[in-house]
Amino acid sequence: MYVCVCNAVTEKHIEHAVRSGATTLRMLRHELGVTAECGRCATCARDCLRSALGETDRQHAPRGGSLPGNSFPLALEAV
Repeated sequence: MYVCVCNAVTEKHIEHAVRSGATTLRMLRHELGVTAECGRCATCARDCLRSALGETDRQHAPRGGSLPGNSFPLALEAV
């Protein structure tokens, strides 16, 4: 889906920028030009950024860890 029509920026562009290190809307503006023209894309671009950052966090999260609502690591729970 197009996020910024003025600069032809799609969700995929934002996802790629996040994988390349972008973490803020300002960084996306500098790298892709979102919100630099009319600004109508700001809300959608911010939502896409948050979504992409969430996916990146999940990809880099350590495996195992704790179950939701539990403070003990899985390895200790099995003992």
